[in-house]
Amino acid sequence: MSPADVVLRNGRVFASGEVFHGGLAITGGKIASLGANPFLPAGKRELDLQGALVLPGGVDTHVHLRDPGRRERGDFATETVAAAAGGITTILEMPISDPPQYSPEILRNRVRCASERSSVDFAFYGAAGNRAEFIPALADAGVVAFKTFLFAPPAGREEEFLGTCAEDDGALLRILEAVAETGKICAVHAEDDSIVQRCTAALRREGEKNFLAHGRARPPIAEVSSVNKVLRYARHTGARVSICHVSTPEAMELIRTAKRQGVHVYAETCPQYLFCDEESVEHLGPFAKFNPPIRSKKSSDGLWQYVLDGTVDYIGSDHGPFLPSEKEPGLSDIFACPAGSTGFEERLPLFITAVREKRVPLQRTVDLLSTNAAKTFGLFPRKGAIAVGSDGDVVVVDTERDFIVRRSCMKTAGRDIARLYEGRRLFGQVMLCLVRGRVVHAASEEVPSASGWGRCVLV
Repeated sequence: MSPADVVLRNGRVFASGEVFHGGLAITGGKIASLGANPFLPAGKRELDLQGALVLPGGVDTHVHLRDPGRRERGDFATETVAAAAGGITTILEMPISDPPQYSPEILRNRVRCASERSSVDFAFYGAAGNRAEFIPALADAGVVAFKTFLFAPPAGREEEFLGTCAEDDGALLRILEAVAETGKICAVHAEDDSIVQRCTAALRREGEKNFLAHGRARPPIAEVSSVNKVLRYARHTGARVSICHVSTPEAMELIRTAKRQGVHVYAETCPQYLFCDEESVEHLGPFAKFNPPIRSKKSSDGLWQYVLDGTVDYIGSDHGPFLPSEKEPGLSDIFACPAGSTGFEERLPLFITAVREKRVPLQRTVDLLSTNAAKTFGLFPRKGAIAVGSDGDVVVVDTERDFIVRRSCMKTAGRDIARLYEGRRLFGQVMLCLVRGRVVHAASEEVPSASGWGRCVLV
């Protein structure tokens, strides 16, 4: 028998819902065999995992890299190195860029840029906004899904949001009808812009511009009312919809009810809504600003019910780096800086720590960070599984030793704004990350650059 390209031995492998002691072999980028150590073939390269946990590579449903338009914030090269350090082997890139991929021509250019620079595999959402005439062609070009924002482009960032926004109900209806025809999913940033604009204007008049004013400008009802509308339109059109970064239990309850009623809806939330609350991050000011905002501790705690009962389908990192100079104006006026931050490198350790604390089972964690996203977006079983024939995308995790989150140690170009979990004690450091059998991250040593190794996953 010819040796495998790479063999991982002496691990605790999570496969088919169970953990077994042994390893796996990868040949030609695919998992060729798995089993106990004595039954594995010889390998051209062999890795002794010393009892570490082996999981399917992560699939991140919510990524904003913005390359090529804003590479100074981080690009496909720097940020996919960070993704690998967080155990993420496939990213689903959102359409915010300069310009966004609202047409096949723009999509092809972004695929080219990612193909030249990415260390991990990738797929793209297509922009679904005021250029809805391109939706059929984008679907034919292989986008993994579509994305629309239910607000006007932010002032000063109009070019980044070109073709992505449904600014009124008629536009949203047209978009969902068009996406329904393709059979693909339409992901929606669901906040009622009229509520946000009215609340923001009132706060500005009152001179309120601290961190907590951001949450008051985007109250829970803005999300709840918008989610309710999207669900009604999804029921009417038959469209498959994904509600992005859900931040409130009330919106989750609407989604759970709609699922039971047969609406084709998927729920995403993000780590910042589960592991943070507005009181604990208030001191970070603009570095903890997200849309929708981080909510109260009661709201954060309430979301876990929906994580555990299956309402939440997947966890997106919402990784989107900015320059410190873009964030710093928010220290004196929270409305003067963009929302968003990094998140690739913390996502998996946060959940492994939650597993250790018995807040969530390991099976559910794997589903949320990998398998469910792969299934929902048509990538399974190529992605999201450790199984014979699946891509050799695996992450090796140290679940026994803790570490302290330090932004100075991060790989992302946005490390200077990555303050949300600074100083937090976590478990689950990623020791190795392999994409189609190639080691693209190793905690113990520098690995040769894998820039350009990532491939576009067309659906």
